[in-house]
Amino acid sequence: MSAALTDAWTTGFGGEVTTEETFGGLAVGVPADRWVDALVFARDELACGFFDWLTGVDEVDEGFAIVAHVYSLERRHHLLVRTRVPRADPVLATATGVYRGANWHERETFEMFGVVFEGHPNLVPLLLPEGFEGHPLRKEFVLASRVAKPWPGAKEPGESGHGAPSRRRVRPPGVPDDWGPHA
Repeated sequence: MSAALTDAWTTGFGGEVTTEETFGGLAVGVPADRWVDALVFARDELACGFFDWLTGVDEVDEGFAIVAHVYSLERRHHLLVRTRVPRADPVLATATGVYRGANWHERETFEMFGVVFEGHPNLVPLLLPEGFEGHPLRKEFVLASRVAKPWPGAKEPGESGHGAPSRRRVRPPGVPDDWGPHA
């Protein structure tokens, strides 16, 4: 089945796409300016009428990868359609005109990564409290609350006054050395 899907993408998009076998399906990479065309192709030509999910991945220097998972109930095949937007200007056309289910997924990706989905009917925050600053799933986002307030869970070994000596304290990833309480 994957060979037929790969051929269909190559015929439909020529050298503009990359394909890769994945567990249970095919991953197709498309240029950002062909994002909506690729989703329409998946829906109309490959019978992928079921929209499962859409998300972003912070790939630091390469920008943000946007990935959508769609499925064909009739032909029983999975597709991961993915593209990349630059970190400096993370803008991508909305998929809501192709799959209505992309609405909340794009809102979440906008909120968590800062990717703007051009043409989205209601691109407003979905999960975070009003006034929240930043995009918490970006790799440079500092989890300051983990430094400012100690974790209330179990103590480190040795902190109870008996047992092994305490381990060296390590800050969470991305937290500058000058943040939080200093012991």
